Amino acid sequence: KPQLVASNERFCRFLEEYCPVVTETYYPTIWCWEGRVQTILRPFITSRPQVQYRNELIRTADGGQISLDWFDNNDSLYYPDASTRPTVLLLPGLTGTSKESYILHMIHQSGTLGYRCVVFNNRGIAGEELLTPRTYCAANTEDLEAVIHHIHSLHPSAPFMAAGVSMGGMLLLNYLGKTGRDTPLMAAAIFSAGWNVFESVDSLEKPLNWLLFNYYLTTCLQSSISRHRQMLEKLFDMDLVMKARTVREFDKQFTSVMFGYRTINDYYEDASPCRKLKSVGIPVLCLNSVDDVFSPGHAIPVETAKQNANVALVLTSCGGHIGFLEGIWPRKCTYMDRVFKQFVQAVFEHGNKIFSM
Repeated sequence: KPQLVASNERFCRFLEEYCPVVTETYYPTIWCWEGRVQTILRPFITSRPQVQYRNELIRTADGGQISLDWFDNNDSLYYPDASTRPTVLLLPGLTGTSKESYILHMIHQSGTLGYRCVVFNNRGIAGEELLTPRTYCAANTEDLEAVIHHIHSLHPSAPFMAAGVSMGGMLLLNYLGKTGRDTPLMAAAIFSAGWNVFESVDSLEKPLNWLLFNYYLTTCLQSSISRHRQMLEKLFDMDLVMKARTVREFDKQFTSVMFGYRTINDYYEDASPCRKLKSVGIPVLCLNSVDDVFSPGHAIPVETAKQNANVALVLTSCGGHIGFLEGIWPRKCTYMDRVFKQFVQAVFEHGNKIFSM
């Protein structure tokens, strides 16, 4: 059974009644239960539901642009009125976009419930041009704040919540830690977030993890900016950035410099959501597996979570990073998908019981 960590008894009862998956035994796929194997295989095994997006480009205060992919769900039987149709904002991982299989599954789950979804693609990675020499990072929440304000201004009467995966979860937590209760979001769901960036990069630099994940992730980061080389080399030594062989080296030469941090340690400290968890002011459900090499079990802030009545952690012993595969042939629905669907439905349809906490 997962470990449910929550100091607020009413929040616990709410989850047990309306999101019972968090109390059920999770049976990982027997032939790929190990965390690293789950992490590697999930993108290849899980199906990719068909989703038709409507793209919108919005401008930012600094002259940049952000690409939003909308799943309007105009055929919603449960919520035919678009002005009050519940809306879920989805934040993909480090180099992820609206095309990731885990995002497509979240949209499929939301669609069956009648909800609308919006995917926040970080600057420069969804095919749009960079208009300024700036991309994104886990600590800077300005773009996310602009997106949340934009969505809320379009549908001010619609119930509104967000879900973030991996770095998207870190960014969302850092935003919530900064804003407290001052947000139009009703609640949030966080999946496989890296709680302490120092611990995450240390774990990823162990020899086997570097071979399986770190080098590949670094090349993905380099690939995501190489298309914008002409814009970025105004500010950066791109040859040096392209020589990075670890995420830490990339962040030292590129990310921390772009966002004005004195040292990479200053950036990693600011990017670590564990430092801001006490300030979260709305109900948040966070799912992590303790065998996730991107977010080691010992770095999950269990004691800090117990100090905030708005926070609930669900910790599984297996599942890896955005894995949570279950069943003999885990092609369709994962444990993470079921947690997402039940929690989102619980918030939108029974939220009054949680908000009177």
